[in-house]
Parts: sequence; C-alpha cells; structure tokens
Amino acid sequence: MTATACGPVDGTVEVVDAGAPGERPARCVAVIGGTEKVFAGHFPGFPIFPGVCVVEYVQRGALATLPEPGGALAAVESARFLGPVFPGSTLSCEFTWSRDDATGDWRCRAEATTERGLAARVRLRFGAREKREATG
Repeated sequence: MTATACGPVDGTVEVVDAGAPGERPARCVAVIGGTEKVFAGHFPGFPIFPGVCVVEYVQRGALATLPEPGGALAAVESARFLGPVFPGSTLSCEFTWSRDDATGDWRCRAEATTERGLAARVRLRFGAREKREATG
C-alpha cells in the first residue's frame, strides 16, 4: 500500500507494517528523492530537507496506518527535529498508536529516522472526519 497527497513534497509513503495498537508499532518508509522541489531553495549548494516536509511525510504515513478509517488530522501536538535529512535519504517512520478515551481521538507518537539516525519525533492527533467538519 502507498499513500500520496497534495502538499509540499512529491514522493510517496510505503506502508511496511500496518501495526496493531497496543501490540506492535506501524512502520512506513519514504525515499527522499533529490528531485523534491523544496531542495531548490533549501539550500542551494547544500540541500537539507525542511522540517515541515518531514512532518508531511510523517503525517502521510500516520494517515495510511490510522487504526480506523475516516480520520482527519486534528493537531500536530509536537515536533522535534534531531538530525538532518538529505537528498537520497530513506526516511523510516515508526508509529505508536493510542486511543484517547475521553474524546475518541487517535494519537500517534512517531519517530522518523534515516541511515544516520534519529531525524525527528512527532506527535499527531487524529479525530473523526465528521467531527472535524462540524467544528471546522
């Protein structure tokens, strides 16, 4: 299974393992191609993949492994960038899902790594699409 969407990045996310909440994390990978359009301005002569683009790939992987269909991103609760992502890197993401009993929202803690080690830690929250549209 692959996931693509409209956004600041061109590539796709491949689900390696859909995971099982409370049992095993979900896993996705994405190859950061050197042709990503963001590299032209970030930074010429020394391309580094912007953090917002890392979050976009994490969000795509999370959406592809969301334990229940029909969810929509409700919040980026935190994002911490710990290492650079360069053209040609393979971004591997691991997602640990939990359910918020009070709201029914799904939360995931994601770690994104490259061949050089940990690149980012991101926490996302997903709510029911109907609920998002009613309040949004």
